[in-house]
Amino acid sequence: MTSDILLYTKGYCPYCKQAKALLRSKGITEWTEYDLEQVPEKRSEMIKVSGGRTTVPQIFIDGHHVGGASDLFTLNEAGGLDPLLGLSVA
Repeated sequence: MTSDILLYTKGYCPYCKQAKALLRSKGITEWTEYDLEQVPEKRSEMIKVSGGRTTVPQIFIDGHHVGGASDLFTLNEAGGLDPLLGLSVA
């Protein structure tokens, strides 16, 4: 089972790169990504669906708003990321 992952990013953002690296380390290589430098019209959508957050990345997994990169790392450290990604937990 693969999760539906949506990322709002900017190309130069180091936190965006860290978040994508964490997903790749979990074997996740496919997601929908909106680079707000390339599609600036998605910025207002991101702010709306993230509850007013204006920073990138904003990360959604199966429609659940995870938050930014630090939220993703915190979720991973707490053991909550793998189940959300549909990965088997040892």
